[in-house]
Amino acid sequence: MAQGSGSSNQAKFMVPLLLWFLVFSETVDATTYTVGGSDGWTFNTATWPRGKHFKAGDKLLFKYDPTLHNVVAVNRGGYRRCITPAAGAKVYKSGKDEVKLHKGLNFFICNIAGHCESGMKIAINAV
Repeated sequence: MAQGSGSSNQAKFMVPLLLWFLVFSETVDATTYTVGGSDGWTFNTATWPRGKHFKAGDKLLFKYDPTLHNVVAVNRGGYRRCITPAAGAKVYKSGKDEVKLHKGLNFFICNIAGHCESGMKIAINAV
């Protein structure tokens, strides 16, 4: 009986340790990308993701002048048509916004009039 109790105590210790390791290892492996490189979040950034390999948990850093631009997380339709959903859209306005990528497709636009249509949008596939 004492041996079973020891195994139980060991499991109680190992489970939190394993969970901590999984969370920490994802954080360590995550990469932060500055959208648009040294130019930041600006016009004609639609091609910026080409050749980059994004993972779920990576972060995008959007740097821009908040008096001129914003960042809006949208769905595929919003990206294609350059529209922001009437409700529930996450709008970033600080000029230095960090967004964590989720697995799958991630779409972002600037919804200031004419900006998205001028290429101020990106689509990222995080694996």
